[in-house]
Amino acid sequence: MQLTVTDLGKEYKRGFWGLKNFSLEIKPGILGLLGPNGAGKSTFMRMLATITKPTEGTITYNNVNVVAQPDALRDVLGYLPQDFGVYPNLNAVEFLEYMAAIKGLDAATARKRIDELLQLVNLKDAARRPLGGYSGGMKQRVGIAQALLNDPQLLIVDEPTVGLDPEERVRFRNLLSDLSGERIVILSTHIVSDVEATATHIALINKGQLLRAAAPEDLLKELDGKVWEWTVQSDDLPALKQKHIISGTIRRSDGVQVRVVSATPPEAQAVSVSPNLEDAYLYFIGGKS
Repeated sequence: MQLTVTDLGKEYKRGFWGLKNFSLEIKPGILGLLGPNGAGKSTFMRMLATITKPTEGTITYNNVNVVAQPDALRDVLGYLPQDFGVYPNLNAVEFLEYMAAIKGLDAATARKRIDELLQLVNLKDAARRPLGGYSGGMKQRVGIAQALLNDPQLLIVDEPTVGLDPEERVRFRNLLSDLSGERIVILSTHIVSDVEATATHIALINKGQLLRAAAPEDLLKELDGKVWEWTVQSDDLPALKQKHIISGTIRRSDGVQVRVVSATPPEAQAVSVSPNLEDAYLYFIGGKS
């Protein structure tokens, strides 16, 4: 199973490209598509989901051009968009029955599958409650259930944890990890911790361009010797932010412990420390220092 994107581009108006020259090979596991808001992540996801047609380039799934033959991918696709909505007066079972009918599942298959999915997303006890009374995390779990109705080989989730509380975010990330297995899961987000906790591969995107695509450990290796920590006084912090990429600060009794991403030692007293994914994100997205 392989999804290949070659020289993909989307022009929204003359000279304005939401995505440009985007090439990527995606295999089973969880791909974390990481970038700031407006980077082009949702544009990319909508093209993968065959909702938006690219201006240029190709998308192939198992050697079938799905730009020309979108049904080849739609048959194995599950999609949870960023702006996923529910019908508030329906309960979870009614909503999933409606979505199953849209996807062409017969009634008997749908009933069995819905029962399995409500168990999987831990909504069995709330299955008959109106969706309008669900929390944000519960609605997202209904969303992932509808995306899984057809047991997809490709699962796309766009900014799935925005607005969730920390406990719901952890639960959702664990669910995605459990779902990956032999399928391709693509998780689009600007929340680094979501990718750090789940992704087997990471694609960094900014301004419609693919900056890096690698395993998390390979990205971290690129930052060896480029992350530094030392303590400064609070008054010195604004000037430091103008000079360097700061990935973290901790207030202490003797000042502020700063964490800086820089190719060279930023200060004489700076000590080299092990990088994390937040450091890598800021280094590649924010501009190398």
